[in-house]
Parts: sequence; structure tokens; C-alpha cells
Amino acid sequence: MLEWYVKQARDLPWRNQKDPYAIWVSEVMLQQTRVQTVIPYFKNWMRAFPNLHVLANADLDQVLSVWEGLGYYRRAHNLRRTAKLVVEKYGGSLPQSTNELIKLPGIGAYTAAAIAAFAYDADVIALDGNLRRVLSRLFKYEQDPRTAKAEKTLVQYALEMMPVGEASKFNQALMDLGAVICVPQNPSCDRCPLSQDCLARQQGLQHDLPVVPKKKSIPHYQVSAGILQRGEKTLLARRPEGDLLGGLWEFPGGTCIEGETLQACLIREWEEELDLEIQPGKIYGVFSHAYTHFRVSVHAFEILSAKGDPKVLEHEEIRWVPLEELMEYPMGKIDREISKVILNEQRP
Repeated sequence: MLEWYVKQARDLPWRNQKDPYAIWVSEVMLQQTRVQTVIPYFKNWMRAFPNLHVLANADLDQVLSVWEGLGYYRRAHNLRRTAKLVVEKYGGSLPQSTNELIKLPGIGAYTAAAIAAFAYDADVIALDGNLRRVLSRLFKYEQDPRTAKAEKTLVQYALEMMPVGEASKFNQALMDLGAVICVPQNPSCDRCPLSQDCLARQQGLQHDLPVVPKKKSIPHYQVSAGILQRGEKTLLARRPEGDLLGGLWEFPGGTCIEGETLQACLIREWEEELDLEIQPGKIYGVFSHAYTHFRVSVHAFEILSAKGDPKVLEHEEIRWVPLEELMEYPMGKIDREISKVILNEQRP
């Protein structure tokens, strides 16, 4: 397998180096995100924040702007928080042990193992989705590989296979094997360097493993958002840092409750969040997006009038933003789409 990896390894910008910072950033970006999506974001990030010290001193808007579009924004918050902690506590160098790494914000068991193995050559297993799939098939593991019990079993299988001192190549070989050959559907067993040893293939079970539990249906929420303009400025609000899309700017609004119209929802939300009595007008559009555990359809309304001045009640801050600066504020995917619609309508 290691011989196969030397010849077939994917050419990725965070490989062929031992920089713990670059490895950490890449692993955080790769959480729940495809490799090809991550590559340009990784390159841009490393240009903007080439080391831990630069990241630790960056302001939140700058970090979120570079991250914008990659999703799961808590990852960006945790990168910045961890950079500050590492500079303060470890002198700007990520710790080497998994026990210390796992104490840092946003670094779980997998990421800690990946940093330790790839950057520091520690003999540990970084058990990601690719490894779970490859090991489940190789050893014919016929239970859900995502449970805690399964994790211990699969890690033990891998440790027994791993040559001492080869953790970096070994882990990445299994990852690449899962990414390009031992794929979820229609694995290319005839090209696999482990095909002769794979128990699943021997018994014709490669298409049935790993065991995949049935997915639960996810809820779909209807959301109203309001666009209030005064002259050449529009009102934006920054979401609280601990919330979904925390730290990003949005057009204020919220989720409809059962039996509530979209306009009534918007009126209620603006009163609760901004202490404003408003009159909704035309609809700019409906913008949909799927998150991990739910979907939303955001209905963006023009606000014809608002009595009084907005107050900061549930947001971090609010700001009247000149339209020409709208694209400079970091936003989630839907609010960015709303911004583009607003700007298009302003063009002659």
C-alpha cells in the first residue's frame, strides 16, 4: 500500500511539508468539505495568514471574509481562537501530543491525530471517513463504523497494520485509497493494492459495507428577512458569535412559527430584535440553502417604513452600511445572494 501511495498520492498543497500550522488549517478546512473545494480556500488563507502569529492578530471580519463561502463558520472562529491560545500558551507553536492538541478549540480526536501524525510523525491513526470505509471493508466490519466502539476497533486494526515510524504515509495512503479507489459507490477493487487481503471483496460484500444507518428526515424552515434602506445605506446586523453563522452580517429576520404568515413573522422579529415597528413591502426573492441538519427558505422583503431607530437587542452590533461597501462585509451564502440582488437593482 505504501508503494502504491508513493506512485499514486494526490498532489495537494498542504502535503510534502511538515508545517504543523499548514497541516492544521488544511485539516480544519477539510472537515465536512470536499478536497477540490478546499484547495483555493487553503491557498488564499495561507496568503492572508501565513503563520499562527498573523492569524492571532487578525480581526474577526478579516478572518470571516477570507473564509466566506466555505461554510461551517465556527471552524473559522476556532482557528482564530486557537491561534491566540497557542501564541499565549505555547509561544506560537502547536503542541505535539494529541492530549494537548485535543484541548484546543475546534481540535477533536481526528484533527489532533492528523496533526500529530503528519507534522510530528507520531504513531497514531487519524480515523476519518475514508479510513472507516477502507478498514470496514478490509476487515469485514459489519457494524456502524461511526460509533465509539467501532472507532476503537478500527483504530486497533489500523495500528496492527501500520509500520513503526510510517504514520504520515500510512494514514495518507489509506485516505487516498478511500478517496480514489475504495469509494462509497462502485469501488475499483481491481485497482486496489489491498484487494487480495480484503475480506469484504472475498465474500462479495464490498458494496454492502460499511454499514450506513438510515438517514432521518430533516426539517425545512421558512424564514423572513428584511431590507431597510435609508438613502444610500442599508441596515445590517452582526450575528452573535456563539450562534450559527456567528460573527457574520445579515439582513435581520427570523424563523416563522406555526400558523404565522411571512410578513407577520418579519414584523414580530424586527420588533423583538431591533425594537422597530415596520411595514413590509415587495419581496426581493426566495433563497434556499441546506445545512447539515436542516434546510431553510429565506424570503427577503423590502421594508417600506420603520418607526424609530434600531436598537441592539439580540445581535452583536448593527450598522448602516453604504451600498458600495456591502460586498466588503462577511456574510453567509443566503445574505450574500440577497446583497447581490440589492446591488443589481441599484444599477441603472
